[in-house]
Amino acid sequence: MRNLARGILVIVAVFVLLLTGTLIVRSRSAADVEPIGGTPSSADLRIKEVDLEEVTKGVRWRLRAEQALMFEQEGRTSLRRLTVQVFQKDRSWTVVGDEGDIDQKSKNVEVRKNVVITSDDGLRLDTSVIRWDAEGGRLWTDAPVTFQRDGSTVRGSGMEMTTEDETTTVEGRVRAVFAKRSSR
Repeated sequence: MRNLARGILVIVAVFVLLLTGTLIVRSRSAADVEPIGGTPSSADLRIKEVDLEEVTKGVRWRLRAEQALMFEQEGRTSLRRLTVQVFQKDRSWTVVGDEGDIDQKSKNVEVRKNVVITSDDGLRLDTSVIRWDAEGGRLWTDAPVTFQRDGSTVRGSGMEMTTEDETTTVEGRVRAVFAKRSSR
């Protein structure tokens, strides 16, 4: 769990910082920008088929989203159908959600609807919403959460991970089923 907490927190922190900066820079010079006039959205800028890739501090990440809507006055970027892949030296992660918001000032993030976080070493986290508090270094959800790996499952009514002490806490009534490992 300690490696899970550290990995997910690194992913979210790098993702938030780079996505916000990249979207702001690219939105100023984006070639695939649609004018907003006449559309039902009140966004200042709409970018279709977002595909960003960056490398920071040895961590490579790639964001794909069906659409990014920037609301300059609110200081918020909204993403639709997003997938983030993070490639670390010894592991990779994928975060998928139907929609999400990034607060441009605080760098806080919320990913909603059908949120799934997977790692290449077999860990899977499912929930309906996950939030990142950039200042507090905290990843959490108040929604039911399920962790799965190697046939074992842990379920709870919420979850919190912190960067300060690298702990993961599954909250509420926790139910855990551990699969027997076969000895070869």
